[in-house]
Amino acid sequence: MPATTVLARKWRPKTFAQLAGQEHVVRALSNALAQNRLHHAYLFTGTRGVGKTTIARIFAKSLNCLTGITPTPCGECSACKEIDSGRFIDLIELDAASNTGIDNMREVLDNAQYAPTSGRFKVYIIDEVHMLSRQAFNSMLKTLEEPPGHVKFILATTDPQKIPVTVLSRCLQFNLKQLPPDLIITHLQYVLEQEKIAFEPGALALIARAAQGSMRDALSLLDQAIAFSAGKVEEQVIRIMLGAIDQGYLFDLLDAMHAQDGVALIEIADNMAARGVAFDAALQELATLLHRIALVQTVPKAIEIDDPERGRLLELAQGLTAEEVQLCYQIAIHGRDEIDLAPDEYAGFTMTLLRMLAFAPVRDSAAVVRPAALPEIGKPAGQGSKIPSAIKADTPVEAASIHQAAGSASGSRPDWGVLLNQLKVQGMAQQLAMHCTLLSFSDSQITLCLSQDKKQLQTNKTATEKLQSALSDYFAKPVKLNIVLGNSEAVTPAALERQDKQLKQMQASDSIAQDGFVREAQSELGATLIAESVKSIKQV
Repeated sequence: MPATTVLARKWRPKTFAQLAGQEHVVRALSNALAQNRLHHAYLFTGTRGVGKTTIARIFAKSLNCLTGITPTPCGECSACKEIDSGRFIDLIELDAASNTGIDNMREVLDNAQYAPTSGRFKVYIIDEVHMLSRQAFNSMLKTLEEPPGHVKFILATTDPQKIPVTVLSRCLQFNLKQLPPDLIITHLQYVLEQEKIAFEPGALALIARAAQGSMRDALSLLDQAIAFSAGKVEEQVIRIMLGAIDQGYLFDLLDAMHAQDGVALIEIADNMAARGVAFDAALQELATLLHRIALVQTVPKAIEIDDPERGRLLELAQGLTAEEVQLCYQIAIHGRDEIDLAPDEYAGFTMTLLRMLAFAPVRDSAAVVRPAALPEIGKPAGQGSKIPSAIKADTPVEAASIHQAAGSASGSRPDWGVLLNQLKVQGMAQQLAMHCTLLSFSDSQITLCLSQDKKQLQTNKTATEKLQSALSDYFAKPVKLNIVLGNSEAVTPAALERQDKQLKQMQASDSIAQDGFVREAQSELGATLIAESVKSIKQV
């Protein structure tokens, strides 16, 4: 029984027309071939599996097709067939990863001086060219400066930054982009239809997402999927094969986050752990979902009408603020980067969720303080306290809303943090105000709630008087200030400031850790990043 050809080889494009994506490169090369305006050296850059070597081989056929130099090689002549089968003597493919030395390059360049045996051009395809040694690059440079007319160099690399500038400047450079999931899905669907294999669209979406922009990886995964699913590519089976996260978990997590329900968050995480979910992958998928939500919030048409997740995406896009989405995204990618440092993956995952919960921004609505828990002004809780007249027991008091500070005490209710920034208070008066939340706001009276753990601030009468005086000056009329002890669900300005500093510190640490120079120093010099030395610019 003859061996089966893997899909990545069987469906490898043989003409520019068959190539999926990379239209910008195909257009430029086709025009050059049609006008016979050819360069002696080309450099194709891009991540794995996006078509660098495939385009190089098609270009070699275009140069050597017996019908003439053309962007549409016939595929039938001896040159085209030999190139397709890998037997064309004037097409030399070199893997620089295993031929890095100067001796290998000298041998190649010495042979380049001789005329082609059967073709029009002698074409050298050097893959992963950045792996060549400096001496090998220097040896190549002389040939690139004064190339024989019958030689064409096609260099391919995933890391162009490691190629000397002297070599780069002598090549026409084309950057191949990662392929979008929709394009990969379309191509996989075409392949399966030609192979007469049944499939579910959701399964192809999972494969396309896992391929991360690489068509070759997508076809390899499809091969694996066909074997794994016994001939039918089904979503549930592919999800198991890839260890992919059930999107339902992620939507439930964000629902719980929106509801500020910490108990539900941990319950969902426990269910994921019980099913053996890889939490590193879960954070990656969560970041992907948050990215999709941000896109929907900005460009509603970014989600297709027939997307099976459309309903829940729109629901979350409407329920979550843009600030919440951006913050959760930042925390998710930062948590994924730190998960290897956690005691275990479960701890790292749940700590990331709790961080999202802790840093959740204050919303306009909903949070209420139950007045039964509030003592009388000036008395500690639990000592025969009474509800002050400004706070009736039968009416919940709304927590501070996000509004601009009002110009007068009779205007709309202000945001306490915004109003505090307008007041001329310092020292203990500022500390007192920073640890309070706004309970009520009327024409001549303001009632603040001071956290129980900061009750010592209430005993400082001078601070209270200074704060009341500053409020009266701001509103240009006498304002009575009441301060009660209690536990408000609203966030104090001090807590918001602390969260902001922590977030800036986290962003600074993430920025430093991702910096190219730092990574290079860690890789090449064994340098260690001292986390506590990293400060955001505003902290320096």
